[in-house]
Amino acid sequence: MEFALIDGKGKRFTFPVNPEEVTISRQKGYDTATILSSGEFDFAQGDKVKEISFASFFPKEYNESFCQVSKGEFLDPQTAMNKLNDFLAMKMPLRFVISETAVNVLVFVASHHSTFRGGEPGDVYFEITLRTWRELKVAKTTGGSQGKTVTVNKKPRVDLKEKSKTYVVKPGDSLSKIAKLELGNSSAWNKIYQLNKKIIGSNPNAIKPGQKLVLP
Repeated sequence: MEFALIDGKGKRFTFPVNPEEVTISRQKGYDTATILSSGEFDFAQGDKVKEISFASFFPKEYNESFCQVSKGEFLDPQTAMNKLNDFLAMKMPLRFVISETAVNVLVFVASHHSTFRGGEPGDVYFEITLRTWRELKVAKTTGGSQGKTVTVNKKPRVDLKEKSKTYVVKPGDSLSKIAKLELGNSSAWNKIYQLNKKIIGSNPNAIKPGQKLVLP
């Protein structure tokens, strides 16, 4: 069995020593309201973020009897702790996997604590808490039939396409002038010409006012 964190590039960090136990905390969200003399009432909301926590240690010396990584993958404790610090600072989720189990979830490293113990020089003990990542969904309220309100959950869409920039030819313009004004380099006129060859025609000097050109 292996405990591992995997980043978005597929780089795997395997904890060298398996913890003795793992705690997985699940909670239900509630809003509490006080209604006059009737007292407090709980109203169920969505599930809270799940937390996964465990404790183990990074050994100073490699020992194949309990280390879950090969000697070539073994990291000294300070390097391993630096990796946890890097994970703590990351804004993108990591994938947490416990092999031979159903645990395979996206998480953030919420916190970790390190301890040095007397009589075990060089070993670093730690406790780590992971919080599961959930994609945010936007609730859109629209007017339904008969005055009812309909709520639709949709994933927010992000347009990753770059919008093309255009330029409308003015009297006295030339491709080199447009390239200088819009691209900062008059010698880039040929790039504009190649993109707009069908509009301009065979003569790059024959541009006409009112033509709409696409810029690189």
